[in-house]
Amino acid sequence: MATRPQDKSVHKVVCLAFDNAQILDITGPLEVFGRTARWLRDHGHTPQLHYTVEVVAEHAGMLRTSSGIGLHAERAWQDVQHCDSLFIAGGIGWRQAAENAALLQWIRNMVKRTQRTASVCTGALILAEAGLLHGRNATTHWAYCDELKRKSSDTNVDADAIYVKSTDRLYTSAGVTAGMDMALAMVEEDWGQAVALAVAQELVLYLKRPGGQSQFSRHLQAQQSDTDRIQKLQLWILDHIDEELSVEQLARQVAMSPRNFARRFKLDFGITPAKHVELLRVESARDKLQETRLPIEKIATRCGFGSSETLRRSFLRVLGVTPSEYRKRFSAAS
Repeated sequence: MATRPQDKSVHKVVCLAFDNAQILDITGPLEVFGRTARWLRDHGHTPQLHYTVEVVAEHAGMLRTSSGIGLHAERAWQDVQHCDSLFIAGGIGWRQAAENAALLQWIRNMVKRTQRTASVCTGALILAEAGLLHGRNATTHWAYCDELKRKSSDTNVDADAIYVKSTDRLYTSAGVTAGMDMALAMVEEDWGQAVALAVAQELVLYLKRPGGQSQFSRHLQAQQSDTDRIQKLQLWILDHIDEELSVEQLARQVAMSPRNFARRFKLDFGITPAKHVELLRVESARDKLQETRLPIEKIATRCGFGSSETLRRSFLRVLGVTPSEYRKRFSAAS
């Protein structure tokens, strides 16, 4: 059980940033700790701000994030010799950061001196480049999980996790806002569930997000076929999502034999036609759950599931939540 930090001194949280880092990888977790510090002080739990937050980079001063927004780094990372929690941001600039041998050595040294070290999004690939994920459980943004596996082949990569905690106080999180989920989990470790829940409510976040990151990944956008006929078939499926969409029916639309179609489809998409149809139907049902007040039974019919029970099983299989739970949390019409 984690020791309550009431008896500890100020907890220093440092986030390593770099040019073209993702701004929310940096500001998201730091806002969680900053808001927690104010909540603890304002509610009489601490006489001062328990957490302090700081951004560091290769040089003190302005750095440009991937969104084009500038952030001010208070110090150069070379000048930081100790902190309690170290965060490694991600973003499209991670490759250049991972090629900096001096930075990687600094990270390795800092890991030995911190209470916990965490990466957000593609920051996990920087940790992997530093050799810190060998034999560990880890995650990263869903689009980079395969690259993380290639970079650190003995790392157990959980592609669906929102965040992963290793046994040795090493954390990794999925993409962007998942860093805030991870930071809230750390606050809960430090101060307990009641404090973490209060902070989550102030930030309008879920203390424990339902499901995994696959519910946000939009698999289908990354699974485009090079075959014109099959690309056009996707649009046809969307227009006929409520109809029977067997392999035979789909094969007829592209003038192929069912066997050849299924083989070619699997080569192009990496999944079977049936699984592809299920994902499209889930996507369609998600949209209707978010944007309309239609009963779940009608949504099931309009999206080709046939029954609400079939829809429910698909949602649990693909997203890890039921349609009712999904609507409760994500519906704009609720």
